[in-house]
Amino acid sequence: MRLPVVFILLTVMIDAMGIGLIIPVMPDLIQEVGGGTLAEAAIWGGIMATTFAVMQFLFGPVMGGLSDRFGRRPVLLGSLVIMALDYVLMALAGALWVLLLGRVIGGITAATQSTAGAYMADISAPHERAARFGLVGAAFGAGFVLGPVVGGLLAEYGTRAPFWMAAGLAASNAVFGWIVLKETVTDAKRRPFSWRRSNPMGALRALGRLPGVTRLLLVYFIYYVGFAVYPAVWSYFGKERFDWTPATVGLSLALFGLTMALIQGGLIRPILRMLGERGTVVAGHLFSITSLICIALVTSSIWVLILTPMAAMGGIIPPALQGIMSARVDDTAQGELQGALTSASALAMILSPLVMTYTFAQFTDADAPIYLPGAPFLLAAFLSTLGLVALIIGTRTRA
Repeated sequence: MRLPVVFILLTVMIDAMGIGLIIPVMPDLIQEVGGGTLAEAAIWGGIMATTFAVMQFLFGPVMGGLSDRFGRRPVLLGSLVIMALDYVLMALAGALWVLLLGRVIGGITAATQSTAGAYMADISAPHERAARFGLVGAAFGAGFVLGPVVGGLLAEYGTRAPFWMAAGLAASNAVFGWIVLKETVTDAKRRPFSWRRSNPMGALRALGRLPGVTRLLLVYFIYYVGFAVYPAVWSYFGKERFDWTPATVGLSLALFGLTMALIQGGLIRPILRMLGERGTVVAGHLFSITSLICIALVTSSIWVLILTPMAAMGGIIPPALQGIMSARVDDTAQGELQGALTSASALAMILSPLVMTYTFAQFTDADAPIYLPGAPFLLAAFLSTLGLVALIIGTRTRA
């Protein structure tokens, strides 16, 4: 594999670590800095996750548009340097507002997923893009594996230790990219930067004007609303339902992320060949709905771990949807497409953490009418069902 591709995959992985790294230590970190009960810490965790997602939503299309104008290389390298500094800030945080500021900066730097996706599109033939996006998804899954593992294990040395390691990783990858990354935006493909296209809602409207893409974008959005239940409440759910430690939370999330990486990096190809892109999306929804319902209702931690590979099968949905939409967009607008998709997933991450953590708090509070820590997973299963219905109805209507 060419070194620039390795750099792109590492960048996506480190972006994902920024999400997964904080999950195992978040309950203890928030209570250490601000105090309060576990339910209150969950609410603050939702606010911070939403803050991160708001910045990613706002800057996703901006990063994509900047990369279409100035090139992928300066956008990716600059973001990595700022990301490293942000992790240092988080490691030194002594108040909730500093943690919030760190999430603001982190959300901006993580918005380079759109640029990474555009780079992958630049070097891939149209028929290869779904599989290549699967590699990007696998890199994200690897980061989702490593982030919780590192965060959980390093929690033994304090809640700040994971951030120091993440800062070193981001800085090292920036140096690696400076050496190996080649620019893919040529004068023939370069286009002027436009604030209209870089407005997140403007990017979504422009994408929605393409035939058949609006409903696919809706399905993509709904998937991420449901998927966000894992990073939003998993650590609080594990601690409340099973009394898990940060290390156990990290290892359980690692199992989920490792399975997803294997699926998106390997199984996605034969699945696409057997089912096609639309069939792959349908199958992914069926796996997601079933696993979410089961996780919500079981009371044994062993069964939750057994169900984890089934839950990870939902990871076949995004690369298949990306492949469908990428084929309907001109080569000169791949950066804009990836920026719009990043904004769609970020918008889901804005809404989902607040809803999921609030649902968790309502069903675990001392005055809750029904004690049900798995309630957010039932809500996610319902949303996934809506996404599947939207896909099926849209396909029939188009036919």
